[in-house]
Amino acid sequence: MSYLDKESILALGQIDPEFKAFIGTVNMPPVDYEKVDLHEFKRSVEQRNAEAMEVLGSPPPQIKQSELQYPTRDGAKLRAKLYQPTNPPKNGSPLIVMFHGGGFCVGTPEGEEQTCRNFVQAFGATCISASYRLAPEYRFPYAPKDAWDCLKWAAANAKSWGADPAVGFVVGGTSAGGNITAVLAHVARDEKLSPPLTGQYLAIPTVVTPNKLPEKYRPYHLSYEQNKDAPILSLAAMDMFMKRGYQPDEDDGVWFSPFNHPNGHKDLPPAFFQIDGMDPLRDEGLIYERVLREENGIKTKLNVYPGLPHGHWGFFPFLKSSQKFRKEQVEGMGWLLGREPDFTNVIVAGAAASL
Repeated sequence: MSYLDKESILALGQIDPEFKAFIGTVNMPPVDYEKVDLHEFKRSVEQRNAEAMEVLGSPPPQIKQSELQYPTRDGAKLRAKLYQPTNPPKNGSPLIVMFHGGGFCVGTPEGEEQTCRNFVQAFGATCISASYRLAPEYRFPYAPKDAWDCLKWAAANAKSWGADPAVGFVVGGTSAGGNITAVLAHVARDEKLSPPLTGQYLAIPTVVTPNKLPEKYRPYHLSYEQNKDAPILSLAAMDMFMKRGYQPDEDDGVWFSPFNHPNGHKDLPPAFFQIDGMDPLRDEGLIYERVLREENGIKTKLNVYPGLPHGHWGFFPFLKSSQKFRKEQVEGMGWLLGREPDFTNVIVAGAAASL
């Protein structure tokens, strides 16, 4: 699927009817992000994340969960969660490494817990959900360099967890984690990670800032203006994360803006995208998918959720569109792995924590 004209691109931002009906019944006052204290914001997100974990509940008997630590290049040790099938599949357990979202400023490995559990249930996969050091205490480029250390560590230790990267080795992430994923796909290619990645999963990723987008693609970049005041992630919220928090080097095509990677995009692993229509990040993701597929011959799969805000499945898991996202998330991972998913114990529905 391609979005090659202004009308079809803008149609993606028209609010989803079910979401419109929902927000008409709740009080979601606008947040003045220019006045928000980032540290206080982080504390409120931590509280909401704890509530979300209570709602999710304990792991089912088919999944073994463990706490691990991985070493970084500067001697730090960072959290990672390991999700393993209690009965590994006879055809081998693929390795999937996930990185959470949160504007490089908030979030924990538990942000990808339901996703990892579903991948274990559907494919007998071994999943890692990893932390990385967060801004503003640890600004760019700590996040992607920590994640690179994690990916190398996961590759080296896969067999000790019962995983076989030869049957699948995927890196994935959401939002900021999607940026990290795109970065790592290039670094792994250039540094010849062994065993090599076989796929990348990019959910609502940021891959380039609009002012660094090459001129020929700018007619297709409409989402910053159309969705500047969107719920969940507005431009003001992005400014809080990026300008006051992460402070990346927008010219760095290796560690922040993989769209403009100095070595291009040839020979990357297949890429699976999930993109929200009412999201400022929408069009950079859509354009990047086209560039990979049309200009570089990379196999891609794209699912778009018109009229829904950034990360809708996490904030509003009860929506039909969120259940559709969860189902297609598993199907897309199956496409990357070349496996048919077993949906017997996969959870696509959910209840929300407080907004």
